[in-house]
Amino acid sequence: MPSAEMTPASVHEPEPVRPALAEPVQPTKEDEVAAAGSELIGGPLGRRALLGTSWWTPVRVVVLVAIGMFALGLVQKAPCYDGAWFFGASSQYTHACYSDIPHLYQGRGFADHLVPYFDRLPGDMDYLEYPVLTGVFMEVASWLTPHSGSIQHQEQWYWFVNAGMLMVCAAVIAVCVARTHRRRPWDGLLVALAPAFALTATINWDLFAVALTAAAMLMWSRGRALAFGILLGLATAAKLYPVFLLGPLLLLCWRAGKWREFFQAAAGSVVAWLVVNLPVMLTHDATGFHIREGWAKFYTFSKERGVDFGSFWLIWAQNSSHPPTTEFVNTTASVLVVLSFLGIGALTFTAPRRPRFAQLAFLMVAAFILTNKVYSPQYVLWLVPLAVLARPKWRDFLIWQACEVAYFLGIWMYLAYTTSGDAHKGLPTHGYHWAIVLHLVGTLYLCAVVVRDILMPDRDVVRRSGDDDPSGGVLDGAEDVFVLGAAAHPPRHAAPFDGPQVDWGRPEPMSSEGRSL
Repeated sequence: MPSAEMTPASVHEPEPVRPALAEPVQPTKEDEVAAAGSELIGGPLGRRALLGTSWWTPVRVVVLVAIGMFALGLVQKAPCYDGAWFFGASSQYTHACYSDIPHLYQGRGFADHLVPYFDRLPGDMDYLEYPVLTGVFMEVASWLTPHSGSIQHQEQWYWFVNAGMLMVCAAVIAVCVARTHRRRPWDGLLVALAPAFALTATINWDLFAVALTAAAMLMWSRGRALAFGILLGLATAAKLYPVFLLGPLLLLCWRAGKWREFFQAAAGSVVAWLVVNLPVMLTHDATGFHIREGWAKFYTFSKERGVDFGSFWLIWAQNSSHPPTTEFVNTTASVLVVLSFLGIGALTFTAPRRPRFAQLAFLMVAAFILTNKVYSPQYVLWLVPLAVLARPKWRDFLIWQACEVAYFLGIWMYLAYTTSGDAHKGLPTHGYHWAIVLHLVGTLYLCAVVVRDILMPDRDVVRRSGDDDPSGGVLDGAEDVFVLGAAAHPPRHAAPFDGPQVDWGRPEPMSSEGRSL
């Protein structure tokens, strides 16, 4: 039978594609990069392959690969826990194995059994500068660390304990991403194999908040709005960025008229955040309740810190005789975030089809990071799961990852240069600025591709497979009740595309063979 490409358009209109929605999508059949990469393990899946007959389900494979890559990331840190964290000013940078974790064991009072947020710390940082739930994570790791032997021995153990706990977080993220899009479990390999994910996983404690956020996204995709809200509130109690997901959700629920589910999610987030924070936030004396200074440290420190690594603000500050003040940067960055939200709102209401939740979530978090006064190398962890759900295309994902790996090397080489004295080992300032530019351009590139998919939904690989919004929960397949502009009367196709026409709709339940874990 001739293919659609061989049939003249004048003969007949191409038939809409109605895939067997119960079957998982095979990436080696729809992604040329995945197909080429599969040659290392025997090539693309054959037409007669038996699916669902092996213990090696997609989710299990993804989790094992994620753990393996995480372990390789630990091996990459070997020069540091063997000595570079403790000896030499720049060796932890020349080996690109720096981590905050061992340094803050003593620097934030865990070695001395000080209680975060309650006990004042010696030195410049008077209280722990992390949100409460991250502080709890750090404290639990301290309880599991042997408080005997030399301080170096204790710091090594503290890092290993945290690494074990963060490995569990990495496995949770892999499972959640693989299961959020029911028919696309193999997309989880993008997370598992992401090089920047492995390299930055143990720099800080961000992976804990990322795991909670990924679990929240999974709950929303299953239509469990309250569970989503509770997990998102907990994630926000561990890191600030997850709260930004409520903005895109508001816009999408507005367009679809799903107000009940949105308010359930928002209420769950607020209550969960308060349950975690109130016991630490409030202190009482004879004059009444007051905000505890230790609890507020995260917010005051975030406001008062100057421009820092990875941001375009740093390039401006280091190349200007009149660098921007911290107050100016705070105000301008806030304005830019608000403008980004308004732009995402306009995109949401005018797009020919309602954007997918993961697409808007990625754009909102990326906008926050790009405009922020610091873009630390571990912030890539915030974006990886959202990027995979928003644009599960190997080529674009690997382009972005290459930029992030280049920046990962660039920042450590720059710090090696600044700490090596007259030896000047590493990357000078202007070289580091180019690394920042590459890092920002890579993220902007992925944002541009996601925006193009929203405006031209026939190019969205998720929708080309026949789905509507598999991460959208109650939004999946829902009718629009509020749109603006051309979206009120969209053409059948939003943009010219040579591929087959797709009928989007609510996916059917997965067959028992398609389920895993």
